[in-house]
Amino acid sequence: MANPGSPGNVQMPQQNNTSMTRMLVLMLVVMAVSMLTVQFRMQIGGALDYIFGFLAFTDSSGTPQYPMISIMLVCTIAILITTIIRSLMQDPLEMARNQQVQSDYNKELRQARIENNLFKLKKLEEMQPQMMEASMKQSSDMMKVMPITMVIFIPIIAWAWYFVNTGTVEEPGAYFSLDNPPIIDLPWCPNVNLTGTVFLGMPLWLILYMMVTLPIGQVENRLIRLYLLKKELKRLDAEVQRAEIE
Repeated sequence: MANPGSPGNVQMPQQNNTSMTRMLVLMLVVMAVSMLTVQFRMQIGGALDYIFGFLAFTDSSGTPQYPMISIMLVCTIAILITTIIRSLMQDPLEMARNQQVQSDYNKELRQARIENNLFKLKKLEEMQPQMMEASMKQSSDMMKVMPITMVIFIPIIAWAWYFVNTGTVEEPGAYFSLDNPPIIDLPWCPNVNLTGTVFLGMPLWLILYMMVTLPIGQVENRLIRLYLLKKELKRLDAEVQRAEIE
């Protein structure tokens, strides 16, 4: 087992502390952007209405006909944009490879403990600092991308907030009012007001959005990974063919 006083073991906590500090700073940035967006969500939503207003699907009187579809579409656009940004700034294949290595390592470590294989346990424990470093690096890379995606995603959610807002009697919302709230029919409950709160003060439209569009985000992520994997396999095949010719 490695000497506890060796340079490798001394450097590892310093690297972890640096990564944790960066992650904390990035989290503070995300929180600041979120609070700022919530503070000025109506102004931000009104500005973005020039871009996403076509998704309101209004009738001749200006009343939206399919409010939930409008919210789902704009949030799906937000997820698509942020997923593409993450794929451009990170290597999804490298992330998948690291996750598989970590999973295999944890599996071998559990098996060695079950079998009480001291020799194997010693070898795996010697690898633990490298595995921790790789895990921290992957988490740090994800946190670096998060502020950029949140800067795009949160304002788009602000438009959805602006879209369903009913305003007040004196100043109604841009699309709905207290006399004409966004009403939809759910399979388990008809005539549901999207602005109603359900859990911990969260509006119903936000909960429905998460139920429907989060799986869409997973599908988009898998499709991008599949595309990049096929591209990488073609590159490897080309290198093999070139090597055979040479």
